[in-house]
Amino acid sequence: MEDNELKNTTEPENSTGTADTEVTAEETEAAAPVKTKTFGQKLLDDVVDIAESTIITIFVIAMIFTYFLHPVGVEGGSMNPTLIDKDRILMTTVYFGIDYGDIIVIDNDYAYDIDENGDPVKVNIDGNRLKECIIKRVIATPGQEIDLRDGKVYIDGKEIDEPYIASDAQTLPEDAFSGKYPFKVPDGYYFVMGDNREHSSDSRNSGVGLIKKDQIYGKAIVRYQPIKDFKLLGNSVNESAN
Repeated sequence: MEDNELKNTTEPENSTGTADTEVTAEETEAAAPVKTKTFGQKLLDDVVDIAESTIITIFVIAMIFTYFLHPVGVEGGSMNPTLIDKDRILMTTVYFGIDYGDIIVIDNDYAYDIDENGDPVKVNIDGNRLKECIIKRVIATPGQEIDLRDGKVYIDGKEIDEPYIASDAQTLPEDAFSGKYPFKVPDGYYFVMGDNREHSSDSRNSGVGLIKKDQIYGKAIVRYQPIKDFKLLGNSVNESAN
């Protein structure tokens, strides 16, 4: 019995000792000094954060304009009224395909005609004023049959509606593809024209002809200048010129 009583007496002493130790630790922690940043340190941290954010933003914008978007200036009136002289647009070099109505930027380094079998023929246009970067609208895509007659455009035998050109505009053939209409656009090529149909040098002209796919720099997506005329160009194919 005495041993048991001694054991019971010892246990509370151990518990009390532990509690005393815990209280001492809490008091010690509470008594530890709290470090605070000076105004100068806080200001420096803010400046570093802003600098990092600015550098990252500039880098992202630079990457976008290097690999995805490119500013282009419009010269001349061949795309009136959709685009006029001195307009500034952004084109993208990343797209999933070229379709009817797309406005594209073209490196017109060569012209392409077709032979009697309908196969493309490369034409050297050195010295031609049209050997330059041009902006036009896609009218016929690979595999489609194009015909120009009676001042109208026919794709696969059907007259197409072109609200983006003047209602009284006539689409007449020029010196390219003389006597070859209607013809099928070869694979990998496009037939393009300007919206200012009566004052545009385009696929109807022997200095342009068909556009090969690898001549396409990119697709116009937005007019950003003049700012008052800001406009997305993706749906311009459905906009009326009148």
